[in-house]
Order: sequence, then structure tokens, then C-alpha cells
Amino acid sequence: MKSPASAIIVSYNTKDLLRECLHSLADSVPENFEIFVVDNASEDGSPDMVREEFPRVTLIANTENLGFAAANNQAYERSTGEYVFLLNPDARVGEDAVPRMLAFMDTHRGCGICGGQIYTPKGEKAPSARSFPCTLHKFFTLFGLNARFPKSRIFGQPDMTWLSGHVPTLVDWVPGTFTCLRRSMLESIGFFDERYYLYYEETDLCLRAQQNGWQIFYLPQAAVWHVGGASSKTRSDMEFHNAGAQLLLFRLRSEALYHRKNRGVLRLLSCMGIEFFFHALHFTKSIGPGAKRKGKRAESRRFMQQSIQALKDTKLGRTSPAHPW
Repeated sequence: MKSPASAIIVSYNTKDLLRECLHSLADSVPENFEIFVVDNASEDGSPDMVREEFPRVTLIANTENLGFAAANNQAYERSTGEYVFLLNPDARVGEDAVPRMLAFMDTHRGCGICGGQIYTPKGEKAPSARSFPCTLHKFFTLFGLNARFPKSRIFGQPDMTWLSGHVPTLVDWVPGTFTCLRRSMLESIGFFDERYYLYYEETDLCLRAQQNGWQIFYLPQAAVWHVGGASSKTRSDMEFHNAGAQLLLFRLRSEALYHRKNRGVLRLLSCMGIEFFFHALHFTKSIGPGAKRKGKRAESRRFMQQSIQALKDTKLGRTSPAHPW
């Protein structure tokens, strides 16, 4: 029997947070609402917890980490809902968030993708709607202009920090933290591009949606509380970038793939080049004695090294490295 909506949660080593996430979702949706958990080879007992505590959840337990895009695609192929919700395992949905988003999608038939308002665990607003990445926006972010002038429609454009946060707004793209997708749209344009192992898959999907005439909305009335980076932090073998709560090398690889696919090699080189220049400048400025300067030099050196590595790994954004990354 077809479900009115399906939710997909991709999990990796977030058992306790995943439990809270599932409780918040199960308490706010009807019984005929499909819930899928795709576990990407967690080592913390997450699959057993789901089996034992959440019998209504359909568990897909992978034996290797397939990445975010491929894991979502797995569940999507088995789902039946007219709407498909994406939810991060370290997120907790508000009591009325799902009904409000469903009502909005029902009355806005041109909307293909809708994202909610993201809050930190402390209740502070987090970036919930963004503009498509470009060199100028990266310049604003790197040199702190967006943080200094958040209400500016120019400098605040990267994270759309000028949004009122009170009315639904057309935007470029929304994070997959808590997102509703229209199945008829996915059937026409496809779901995630699996070349992205982690990061940029939502940006790419929103761009394809817009190119095919679908609208992307930010709905501030649908709230979700998000820890951020919980799965990534368990990768002790990788460099974790606190500023973006991301694994640095994975982010740089996906960024290269995104720009080369959608904007061409010149955009790739300009976007990644300005960040490389920024860190090269900081490396030069921090030359000298002192532990603080030494730490900044090391951070900038690691970034430059991993930028070069990402470009090599992806052959200047032409191809995705073999999975798992």
C-alpha cells in the first residue's frame, strides 16, 4: 500500500543520537508514514538498536559505508511515499514540523524541495537556506564579510542570513538536515548523484531541480534541532574542519566534482583557488615564533596539502575516487 510520505535517515556511528531522532519522528507522524534507516556499517551497535527498539522502522544494514548519496538512493528505491523526507541522525524534529511541511507542499505544487529551520542544540538559529556556491560568495565568507554584515543582501548572500525567518521564501538550495522532496520531481530528474560520497549532493540536486523548473523553498515554521557533524567526528583517521563541521578532504573532493560538473573547470579553479590563496596568506602571516602562530601555520599547511590532494584525487573534478572514500 502506498504511503503518504517516507522518511530516510542515513546513519553512521550515531546510535544514541539516532535513538533520539527516531523517537522525535515517530511521535510526530502517523502509523502509515514510512521510516527507513540506512546504516552505513556502523560499529557502535546502531543496527541492533533499531531492530530492538523501533520495529516499525525498515532497516537497511550495509556491510560497508556507501556514503550519503548512495545510501539515500537505496531507501528511495524501496519507498512509496508521495513525499520523501530526508533527516540527519543527529537531528530532532519539532512536534509540528512534518505536518507543516506536508501542508506547505500540498498547497505549493511547484515546490519540488522544501527545507526547514535548523537550530543548534542550544536553540540558536543555524544556516538553513543558501545561495549556490561561487567565487564571490566564498570571498565574503573567507574574509568575514558575511559574518560582519549578516543583514546585507550582498554580503549575507552565502547563507542567506538576511532572511526574516518568518515567511516561506524561495531560495537556491537547502541542506539535507531536514528536507521534503516531491516524488514526482525525483521521478523526472533523478535522485542523488552517487559520485558525491559526502557533501554537495543536496546542492547538486537543488540545482538540477531549478534547471528543470522546480522551486526550492525554505519554511521557517518547520523546525529541527541539529547537532551537526556527529557522524563525521567519528572518523578519527580524517581531518575534521570545525568551521563547517565537515571532513576536509571529502568536502574538497565533492566541491571539485560539483564545480567541474555544473560550472566548468574555470569556476572550479577560481572557487578552490581563492580558498587556497586565503590559507597561503595566513600561512605567510603566521611565520614567526609562538605556539599560536605555529598552530595557524599547521592548519593552513594541512588545508593547502588537502586541496592539492583533492584535485589530484578527482582529476580536476572529472571523476569521483573509488568508494568508499
